[in-house]
Amino acid sequence: MATHQHRIPLSIDYIEISVTDMANAQAFYGAAFGWQFTSYGDAYAGIRTAAEVEGEEAGGLALADEVTPGGPLVLLYSDDLDGTVVAVTDAGGEVVSGPYEFPGGRRFHFTDPSGNELGVWSER
Repeated sequence: MATHQHRIPLSIDYIEISVTDMANAQAFYGAAFGWQFTSYGDAYAGIRTAAEVEGEEAGGLALADEVTPGGPLVLLYSDDLDGTVVAVTDAGGEVVSGPYEFPGGRRFHFTDPSGNELGVWSER
């Protein structure tokens, strides 16, 4: 079983993303961002990213009957925003806004195959 050691006071410590198809969600996030997963059965998978210490998790995918848009917006960081746009669309995501410039750099929003909207930003 993976562990979770962040424990940084008053920071986002773990995020769960509701998905309607676990296998499809894992395929999408794996292809778009290189995430790996720890399966905890059919309804939950822990998310492991390149930023995590070996065996730790940043969050999880939770199986849901439906996804309701409009919750908090999760933003990911990329060193290559245009390359990430390609990776997201090649993996089956849909860009719904941008890329566009903002005071901190550039970003875009996308929806995953379950309908969740996330964003990706870069300093350039």
